[in-house]
Amino acid sequence: MGFGCYRVMEGSAQHEAALRDYLERGGNLIDTSANYGDGRAETLVGKVLPDFPRDRVIVVTKGGYIQGQNLALARQRKFPEVVHYGEGIWHSIHPEFLETQVEMSRERMRLDVMDVYLLHNPEYYLEDQAHHKAVGEAEHEEFYRRVREAFRFLEAKVAEGRIRWYGISSNNFPAPVSSPTRTSVDRCWEAAESISPNHHFRVVQLPMNLYESGGALEPNNGGKTVLEFCKEKGLGVLLNRPLNAFFSNRMIRLADFLRPGQPPPGIEELRAILEPVRRMEQELEEQHGIPLLYGTGKGIANYLETIVPQIKSPAQWEQAFYEYIILPIERWAVERQQLFGGTEEWDGWWNRFSQSLPAVFEEAERFVGCSQQAVSNEIRAQLQRAGYPPNGETLSRMAQNVLLGLDGVSCVLNGMRRPAYVADSMGTITLEPVDSLSVLSRFRHQMTAVEPVGSIQ
Repeated sequence: MGFGCYRVMEGSAQHEAALRDYLERGGNLIDTSANYGDGRAETLVGKVLPDFPRDRVIVVTKGGYIQGQNLALARQRKFPEVVHYGEGIWHSIHPEFLETQVEMSRERMRLDVMDVYLLHNPEYYLEDQAHHKAVGEAEHEEFYRRVREAFRFLEAKVAEGRIRWYGISSNNFPAPVSSPTRTSVDRCWEAAESISPNHHFRVVQLPMNLYESGGALEPNNGGKTVLEFCKEKGLGVLLNRPLNAFFSNRMIRLADFLRPGQPPPGIEELRAILEPVRRMEQELEEQHGIPLLYGTGKGIANYLETIVPQIKSPAQWEQAFYEYIILPIERWAVERQQLFGGTEEWDGWWNRFSQSLPAVFEEAERFVGCSQQAVSNEIRAQLQRAGYPPNGETLSRMAQNVLLGLDGVSCVLNGMRRPAYVADSMGTITLEPVDSLSVLSRFRHQMTAVEPVGSIQ
């Protein structure tokens, strides 16, 4: 089990406690990226790592996304071969950009050498091309040319002693051969072989869960699945999103939200979750005289109390989180920074407030998820019909156990943002193994959409 750092960042005491708990329990692989928390995930890793023996922790990071501080850098430096995918999200695997990313990641994590460096979703090039025209062999040739040049750069970094191994994290590795934007492990291997027979391309990462099982079941690499091909070539395989499944254009959370017989929480529980936000906003307004988000007495806590009950599922939470929650807060903070930045009242308060928000958001997300326990119960029933033996374990452990039992899987990555998540995930490795490939195959044939659809008003 690996510690995934997506939505983990320095400044959260809970995130730091979870990472330390994972390492103290014997966990030995941390997966992060330059764009997770705009660098703050790597900063947290750099803060925690010195307290543990370096030779017992494998550190994996990634580069390619141009967002946040990287977007400002790219506008200034004008790197070659940038994919302008959308507003606020560009992408590049060109060596000139990767050079900056490797060095910044090393500095944030305080590492002389990084164990594994991955190109992060390079398929953005193919996806962008698909927005403008039919993607054919010419676009794929250009894609693998870019991959090959990135590999050549990474081989140089290995020679310099900056990284040990490299690879690719791609959401499109599991796609069927018919998909125009599929990425091929086979062709990436050929790109590495063309550079050197002693290349250091040794790791791939891809999403896999009960609903997205293409990496184990789709024969898309010369008749072999991703897992089969990687095992044949000696490639390490990291699986991400084991509990967040995308199916029928929606996200399904493969976890339990309530104990058996426990009623879902109501508005009073939500108010208790938001109470720390409300107290700090009262301090800002009453002691410092700084206006709240929507005026007197109408701050972020009031706003969240209104909008959170409208979010009907974890899928909607994922979809709504940035636009309806983060963006209004960011705009308000920027406005207040322009007016009050540099004052002890605002700067000190905002520092404390912003560090408290991640824990509040996580509790609000759990509040939303509790309405979905019936969905989790149905997934558990489907899993047992597929041959998973009833054992009283949590749905999250059952879902991860299926992946751990697949031949060719090196590590299952889970976003363990809370010590409770660490305990749940690490307990998976003690479970009895199951016939994972058969269970996954039968689940695929019987799976049905179970997530309700709603809207945010």
